[in-house]
Amino acid sequence: MSKILGKYQHERSENLDEYFKTLELPYLVRKMINMSNPKIEVTKEGDKWIVTTVTMMRTQVWEFTLGTEWEEVMPSGVKLQNTTTIEDDSLIIVSITEDGNRTIRRYDFNDDGMTL
Repeated sequence: MSKILGKYQHERSENLDEYFKTLELPYLVRKMINMSNPKIEVTKEGDKWIVTTVTMMRTQVWEFTLGTEWEEVMPSGVKLQNTTTIEDDSLIIVSITEDGNRTIRRYDFNDDGMTL
């Protein structure tokens, strides 16, 4: 878990555009997100996890407790019901869209950084 906490600079993502397609994000929104290089900070206060993502366009803050459902609003306005867990040195976010589609995001942390 100690590898998860920290500050990260985005360098690469794997299958991110495909993920956004499943959420039915518009083409231009997907391209803008894929071209951004966000800075990400992961902190923890007691049981509450805080993930702050800063891009040129906006700052997004997620606050959640592991195993508890929380809501996320995507840039397109799509609402997701998320549940986050930890497996080894990875944050796993299972998301359910308003129309019932299920997706999984995996943030893997190691000594070299983080991969989404």
